[in-house]
Amino acid sequence: MSEFFSDDLAPNRYFDKNFNIDAVKILPGEYFATQDSTLIVTVLGSCVSVCLRDPITRVAGMNHFLLPANKDDVNFNSESARYGSYAMEVLINHLMKLGAGKQRLEAKVFGGANVLQQLRTNSVGEQNVSFIRDFLATENIKVQAEDLLGEYPRKVYFFPLTGEVKVRKLKSLHNTTILERESEYRKKVNTAPASGDVDLF
Repeated sequence: MSEFFSDDLAPNRYFDKNFNIDAVKILPGEYFATQDSTLIVTVLGSCVSVCLRDPITRVAGMNHFLLPANKDDVNFNSESARYGSYAMEVLINHLMKLGAGKQRLEAKVFGGANVLQQLRTNSVGEQNVSFIRDFLATENIKVQAEDLLGEYPRKVYFFPLTGEVKVRKLKSLHNTTILERESEYRKKVNTAPASGDVDLF
C-alpha cells in the first residue's frame, strides 16, 4: 500500500488539471503521506504546513496545523493533528511506516501569515513559525526552504517524488473567505472536545 492516513484525517482527492496529476487537498488538522506521485495541496492563512521528505526512499508527506501545542493551556493538550506538536509526530511516524529514515528527513515549511486582523495581537502565525523552527531544530531535521510570515495567504503544491514545492501568494483573492473559515475553525477548536470532528476549510 503506497499511502497511509487515518480515516478521520483522509484528505479530499481530485484530479488536478493544471498539473495533469492525481492530487489530494489537506485541510487544517489533516496530513498525508505517500510513496507515489500524488500531488499534495493546501491553502494556508496563519496555519503552517511542513513538507517532509526522505530523498533516498522518496517517501514524503505534508501536514497542516492551526496552533502550536501549549502544555499550560488545557485547550491545547490534545492528541489531534490540529496542533503542531502532534501533527509533526503523526506525520513523521507515518513516513517511517512507509520506509522513510527519520535521520534523512528534509523539510520545507510554509505559512504563518498574519491574515486575521483580530488575531494580530496574539501573533498566531508567529507562534506557529516559532514552534516549527524550534521543533525542527530540536529534531535535527534540515530545513531546505521556507516561505513564512507576511500578510498574504498561500496555496502550496508539494510534489512528493521530486520534492519540488510551488507556492502561490493569494494577493488578488478576496481574503474574506479564508479569514472567515480560519476564524470559524479556530473558534471550534477552542470550544469542541478534542475527540470531536471539526468542519474546516
